[in-house]
Amino acid sequence: MRNSMLAVLTVSAAAILLAGCGDAVEKAAATATGGDPYRGAAAIRRFGCGACHTIPGVSGAHGLVGPNLTGFASRMYIGGVIENTPEHSIRWIQDPKNIDEKTAMPRLGINAADATDIAAYLYTLR
Repeated sequence: MRNSMLAVLTVSAAAILLAGCGDAVEKAAATATGGDPYRGAAAIRRFGCGACHTIPGVSGAHGLVGPNLTGFASRMYIGGVIENTPEHSIRWIQDPKNIDEKTAMPRLGINAADATDIAAYLYTLR
């Protein structure tokens, strides 16, 4: 738990230091997750995440079924049940029901590479 809190604090500190520096925010998110935020935005569109979620910066992503993902990187928990760390984000994106069997979020068949890229994009959302 201490390591996961350290990861959250590290990502949050990077976000604060890099706020307003577009490329720097993307680089920090890529470093934290190992993914590519630009590919992540494309994967978000491809998997239809915006049908359920409002996701800033993703055209047409104005869904009201799931939570609004504005400020995702600054949140303490994902789905209200797991600490918001890059590793947990990737796991949640791939198989949310494995983490919380009662979640309404479906399994979408997202592979590890796409989940990592999606997490990278979400970590640009401050």
